[in-house]
Amino acid sequence: MPSLNITYTDDELEAVRAQAAAEGKSLKQYVHDLSVREQQRTAFVSFARSWSEGHQAEFDEAFPDEAPPPASRGAAAA
Repeated sequence: MPSLNITYTDDELEAVRAQAAAEGKSLKQYVHDLSVREQQRTAFVSFARSWSEGHQAEFDEAFPDEAPPPASRGAAAA
């Protein structure tokens, strides 16, 4: 199974160890779970953003008083 060496400062490693202990996990399990959870979060946010953009017109039509003007929507995306 592949593995990974990660370099931390002494202070960073101390903080990560403390957080792992607070969650009742080994350092190895904590770092593993954290990295997998971040990958899953990133995939979820990407899907949610795509889904939202695909349904924006439907939302704007259903809730016309809630829709920002198109110019401000474009500025927020930039």
